[in-house]
Amino acid sequence: MRNFKTTALLLTVPASLVAIGLYAAPILQVLALSLTEPKFGLANYQSLFANAAVGRVVMTTLKVSVMTTVLTVLASYIVAFAIIHMSAGWRRISLFLVLVPFWISVLVRAFSWITILRRRGVLNSALMEMGVISTPLDLVYNLFGVTIGMIHYMMPFAILLLYANLSDIDRRIMQAARSLGARPATIFWRVWLPLSLPGIALATLFVFVFSLGFLVTPALLGAGKTLMIAEYISVQISSTSRWDLATSLSTMLLLVVGIIVFAAMRSPALRAAFVARPQQ
Repeated sequence: MRNFKTTALLLTVPASLVAIGLYAAPILQVLALSLTEPKFGLANYQSLFANAAVGRVVMTTLKVSVMTTVLTVLASYIVAFAIIHMSAGWRRISLFLVLVPFWISVLVRAFSWITILRRRGVLNSALMEMGVISTPLDLVYNLFGVTIGMIHYMMPFAILLLYANLSDIDRRIMQAARSLGARPATIFWRVWLPLSLPGIALATLFVFVFSLGFLVTPALLGAGKTLMIAEYISVQISSTSRWDLATSLSTMLLLVVGIIVFAAMRSPALRAAFVARPQQ
């Protein structure tokens, strides 16, 4: 057994070296630049809290991320709940449809939403033809368009996370509650929903953390009017060459995400999502 463990450990060495070289080393370089550019010290981090532009970008990022997280988890829960109650054949078809977006480029999806939401796009044209509106609505190149695009991108991930959790819930508990006279609404709110809290917590954490670092979707659907942290960092590097601001903001974002994940993992509901339930 000891030889097997030693061999297994040695097999992880090449992958560990690759991870250090391709992931940890660039992060350490960013941290070093944030402390040494243009001079050594913490001045770059101090300036972040006094920079009004950074404050606006952070608030926009938090607003969009919270909206995206709430709406994504809510919509994904409904879809996952519906899928687990389907017959086996329809469930396979539904899961296939959930997986389809993974095969489509994020650029294609973003441009598709522009085609749908722009002032002369599919949605506005349809609403005007039906007489619902008289003038086109501003549905893209703003916060609304960015949120829609991010929800569309994140829903497949959240659906699969919630589906895995909901599939593990013992249906006999629902049958017991039903046999005791509980109504469907009572069973859902007092039995089903509490049992699905670990999956909800995991999906919420995943979507929120992922949303904080979105770049392509906000850049295309926001068109610079809804500026989020990742796009702001990109602009500072590629356009203004403000490496001091970009690296310090990147480090702060990484630190905040690390704190959020660490704090969330201390939650019993979230830890329960990683505990395998015995198969019935």
